Amino acid sequence: MSTFADAYAASLDAALASARGMSTDVLGVGSLGDAALISAQRILAEARRALDAGAAVVAGEIAFRSRRELGHSGLAAREGFRSPADLVRHQTGSTFRDATTLVRVGTMVREAQAPPAPGVPVLAPWLEEVGSAVAADLLSVEAARAIGIGLGEPGPGVDVDQLAAAAHDLVVLAATLDADALLKRAREMRDDLDEAGIEERARAVYEQRMLRRTTRPNGLPRYIVDPDIESSAFLDDLFDKITSPRRGGPRFVDEAGKAWAEAVENDPRTTEQYLHDCFVQLMRIAVDAEAGGAGGGQGRSIVGSRQPSVRVLVNAEVLASGEGHGRIEGIDMPVPIEMVQRAACAEGTRDIEFYGDQPLNLGREQRLFSAAQKIAMAARDGGCLWTGCDRPASWTEAHHIKEWKKDRGKTDIADGVLLCRFHHLLLHNNHWRIARDLTGYWLIPPAEIDPARTPRALVTKSGAFLDFRRQRE
Repeated sequence: MSTFADAYAASLDAALASARGMSTDVLGVGSLGDAALISAQRILAEARRALDAGAAVVAGEIAFRSRRELGHSGLAAREGFRSPADLVRHQTGSTFRDATTLVRVGTMVREAQAPPAPGVPVLAPWLEEVGSAVAADLLSVEAARAIGIGLGEPGPGVDVDQLAAAAHDLVVLAATLDADALLKRAREMRDDLDEAGIEERARAVYEQRMLRRTTRPNGLPRYIVDPDIESSAFLDDLFDKITSPRRGGPRFVDEAGKAWAEAVENDPRTTEQYLHDCFVQLMRIAVDAEAGGAGGGQGRSIVGSRQPSVRVLVNAEVLASGEGHGRIEGIDMPVPIEMVQRAACAEGTRDIEFYGDQPLNLGREQRLFSAAQKIAMAARDGGCLWTGCDRPASWTEAHHIKEWKKDRGKTDIADGVLLCRFHHLLLHNNHWRIARDLTGYWLIPPAEIDPARTPRALVTKSGAFLDFRRQRE
């Protein structure tokens, strides 16, 4: 005699076999006509929606058997997990967000379809219709999640019946809106219902603002920003302004704006890399400004008297030979020698003598370009000297044409040029060189770019220096 468990297991096996048997032949799919391709995408989306609904039902039952009042006897706890979402994530290999979504929506479906268990409270009665719609294959799991998050929970200004009515309207709207649009509409409906709660929700978002640091799989940190409302608007505007030439932003009519937009469009970095470098450089400029006493000492210091720094450690022989690698203090991943050389060029070096395994003597810090020298170079170079770069002097680092240790270079203004961080890294990492003669400065490409390594003239961007040169001539 067949039981539900037998039939359910058989249907799961059939679904798995069917999915594995589906063609993943890229060339074959590439031969489909446009109509067939779009139809295939729609059918696969419907199949995924049905499978997601089934996964949510299972996750909801796992959550029910792991509910808090069961304590350590709950299913998730017996399996060694702190929550049902952790158990689901382990079984599915998905993200915590996806696992939480399955648990949340599965709970909606269970509360809508299963009779109430004695003594077990209904967690979200206003979402009963949402759960029923998922079970009836009328609503995707992501759409159900959007409705639940957007509407929130009852509060002083909104009762269960009002939220249930809003949920009904959203289920109807789901036929014409995707999950993102549905989430936005749900939030708007909540705000319409709860005008008095807007201030409280804004305050809650403000209290939840944070910047946190986690670790990526490669051992390096990842920074995650959760801004408040005003900071979100500021960061969004900054994001949009930096990337507008690549995202169809407003067209510039003045020549300076056109030149800037063209430079952004033609920049070889990806948009994500470009944004990363811009945001980091903006923070570097702010830190340098504070270190230089910007603001006349008014207000409270952000970073205090100890400015942020990066300490690079490398064997002196390795630095001199240009072969090997170094380490950044506090970072597990080794760094290439070119990165070490750039840091030594920009920040200088300090020798530490060792006797056996113990540091014996800390030598004097190698001489860097002074602030006064950088001002002079800024007047001469007008910003990053690299051809085609528009970065101003405040975005640059002083590059030694002759390395301090390897080439016994001098920290003289004539032997230094200003380069933005991107081009300073590019020069060291990709083995470009800058040379000087009586006629000026020359950029020498690596052999893989130009086998003849033909020097390219570097032209100042300083209008004042060009005026001075013309007047002198």
